[in-house]
Amino acid sequence: MNEDINIHSWPCSYYLDTNKQWVSGRLSLTPVAIKFTADKTGELLVNFHLSSISEIKKESSNLIFSSLTILEKNTKHWFSSLQPSRNVVFNILEHFWREQLLSSQGAAGAEAAALQTTKGKELTGLLTGSQKRLEDTAKVLHYQGEQFDNIMRGLNKIEGDMDVADRLLTELESPSWWPFSSKLWKAPLEAKPKETATVSDSKNQEGIIIRIPVIITHRTDSNVKPGKLTLFTSGLEISDCNAQVIHRFESKDVDDIKVHTPYEISVRQRFIGKPDTSYRLLSAKMPEAIPILEMQFSKKIQFLEDALGFVGARKSPQVDLGTSIWQAATGLLGGVVQPSTPAGGREGTDNDQVQLQKHEKVSQEEAKELKQILQKLKSLALETEAELERQDEALDSITTSVDRATMNIDKQNRRMKKLT
Repeated sequence: MNEDINIHSWPCSYYLDTNKQWVSGRLSLTPVAIKFTADKTGELLVNFHLSSISEIKKESSNLIFSSLTILEKNTKHWFSSLQPSRNVVFNILEHFWREQLLSSQGAAGAEAAALQTTKGKELTGLLTGSQKRLEDTAKVLHYQGEQFDNIMRGLNKIEGDMDVADRLLTELESPSWWPFSSKLWKAPLEAKPKETATVSDSKNQEGIIIRIPVIITHRTDSNVKPGKLTLFTSGLEISDCNAQVIHRFESKDVDDIKVHTPYEISVRQRFIGKPDTSYRLLSAKMPEAIPILEMQFSKKIQFLEDALGFVGARKSPQVDLGTSIWQAATGLLGGVVQPSTPAGGREGTDNDQVQLQKHEKVSQEEAKELKQILQKLKSLALETEAELERQDEALDSITTSVDRATMNIDKQNRRMKKLT
């Protein structure tokens, strides 16, 4: 992912210790760093990694009011005149600092790791991402199967009610001296509560796909507070830090989801005659939730200009998945199976081979890990295939039951019209 993405920026003033003066400019947050650029000169005065931060505090003194201080190693940076407010900037910076986005090992460690990445690690990362995506898809598919089961139970209940209606209509159409009428009236009264309880129990068993910490903005930019975003298979829920639900969107309630950046989205529900319900959510973990939202709300999600690069970077590995795996596997085979070369040709290429082997070979541990991931992928794929086949059969049964119920309803309606 591009480390230069501007997640957020705020106009403010920075205390330049060398000149003993305040400089106006903009404080910017990227996925891995915090920067401050002066307005007049355009000079980058501050640029440090999130992992190098020791403390973020809200401070004030006789000379500096409503300031934000960031302790970076042994240097204390002062920011003041923050807009829209100090609390907003503090909440966002603290969130990304605590999440340690893309910088768990620091900037130097990340660069060193990138240089030392082997073919095995690349392939492992590729398969791990595929496994996570398949697991998320399986969760959604499982919930869809539960919905089909609920529909089947509802249709079975309708058929039972129609049988009761048929007997009641038969009694009404029968002469008053028919001896079995009292038994027919009492038959249906004990069946309804059990079916209702079954449906409500299945509703309470709804699973959580993912839950991430977020910074919530509602209506105005100054109304910002930390909370959590929970994605269910039937919708999404926004709650505060105390687990109190702020708002729950069912899937049918969501009118549009806009992806502003890979780390910020907005969810809106439109109304006629009153203000829309809209929430803006910012999170360091949002890249993990966006693919799930895209799968659940494919017709309602919209990627804005700043997020289009994220879509391309995320989709391109999937498009070239077969090629990437084949290339990595080719590297694996090339590292494991090496034909013998003549002794005279080795002298000039020994150093090159050593360097290539460091990057091309896959260790035994990596091979074992790859084998385990592939076994999991195979198992998930087989389970998904079996679930899809079961749901196809359920859809056929639902179609047949709906047609039968429609015919019975029409038939009962005609009989009732004759009685009136």
